[in-house]
Amino acid sequence: MITLYGFAVSNYFNIVKQVLLEKQIPFTEERMLPRSTDDAVLELSPLGKIPFIRTPEGGLCESAVILDYLEAQYPAHPLVPADAFAAAKVRELCTFINLHLELVARELYAQAFFGGSVPDATKDAVRKQLVRNIEAFKRLAHFAPYVAGDSFTLADCVAFSNLPLIGMATRAVYGEDLLAAAGVDYKPYIKLVGERPSAQKIVEDRKAELARPKG
Repeated sequence: MITLYGFAVSNYFNIVKQVLLEKQIPFTEERMLPRSTDDAVLELSPLGKIPFIRTPEGGLCESAVILDYLEAQYPAHPLVPADAFAAAKVRELCTFINLHLELVARELYAQAFFGGSVPDATKDAVRKQLVRNIEAFKRLAHFAPYVAGDSFTLADCVAFSNLPLIGMATRAVYGEDLLAAAGVDYKPYIKLVGERPSAQKIVEDRKAELARPKG
């Protein structure tokens, strides 16, 4: 049995969780906040990052590594095409969304979601980079109806948890959703993916975590 560690507000935790649900892999959850310094945690995730998993063989950290492991170890209900090039295109989208969209927008989260502030120079640099990267993303994404084409794939688990965050963060900081402003009509797509039982579970658990008493 796999144990998934993290908490339901983390987008990367939710990506892994949705994959587990979609692939119908039995698992349990252990609520864990990031940056733990507990030795037992560091044995599984040396930087104390979430998500991480415990498998019968041992621990794994880094969400991209975990996703590759799950696809290889549990081939039923595949989320990556069998064709090598098609599989690479799905993983290309995953990497692009994570690295060139979400990681860039993450610089805004302190102000967008946590009551902090971001220096104007950082906001200007992030906006410039996101505008460029969103244009590039439009060349890769299909939304036909799924982000990689006509089938639900691993890229949809990544997009479902990340695109709304990017939209909300940019709207909060810049007064406009940079994805929508660039012509990425992602909201109908999010609604489509949101009809899946796995997505509904993700949303339900995230709401419960956000409602959890602080302290």
